[in-house]
Amino acid sequence: MNEELRSIPNRILGLARAALTQANHHAVFMDPGNEHWPLMSVLNTAHAGELFLKAIIATEHPLLIFKDLVTLDDKNIDELDLERLLTRGRTHDFEKLPQVLWATTGLRIPNPECYERLRQARNAIQHFCTPNDRDLSELSLEFIYTILDPLIAERFGIYAIEHHEDHSVSYDYVVACLLRNELRFSLPEDFAVTEIDLNEEVGAASAEYRAWFREALAHINKADLLKV
Repeated sequence: MNEELRSIPNRILGLARAALTQANHHAVFMDPGNEHWPLMSVLNTAHAGELFLKAIIATEHPLLIFKDLVTLDDKNIDELDLERLLTRGRTHDFEKLPQVLWATTGLRIPNPECYERLRQARNAIQHFCTPNDRDLSELSLEFIYTILDPLIAERFGIYAIEHHEDHSVSYDYVVACLLRNELRFSLPEDFAVTEIDLNEEVGAASAEYRAWFREALAHINKADLLKV
């Protein structure tokens, strides 16, 4: 195999991180004049999901993300190279990626029902038909933190909460939003917040969710951050 092809997973990961950064930011933050952000969060979330799933598949073998490999051989080249893949190759569609992921890695998509809802919302937005029967920001966060976050934390050591565009603070407001919505998320070993009160943010949550959060903090030796 051409050695240049081995760079494909890292190339995909770089773009996936950028898409996740925008998706997280557009789903969590809202300012006057930015009413379109929930729509953009869906598009960016789907983009991030597509790229991260392809990155996971490509770590098994970089050519597994392409669905038309046999058409790339015209009998005139000795070796398949990156340029030929980029100009003539076609990767698997977003809709099919859960099946490709399972077939290549044995991994099942967590929360497949959410995957389908986001896929449908993304398609509607792309065809100028804005979905009006759901909270799009909430849908994006559900997809990020029930599907992507556990997969990329386990596979790449990437934590979704660390990807956002508010450079003035850490991930404090992302975490606050997740706690208020009782969404579970992966915590890095150096987890810390300074702008929010974790006890206040999780105070109204269910006992089950508070127990999960307490256990997650204890797992990284930060149980003392939570008093409730």
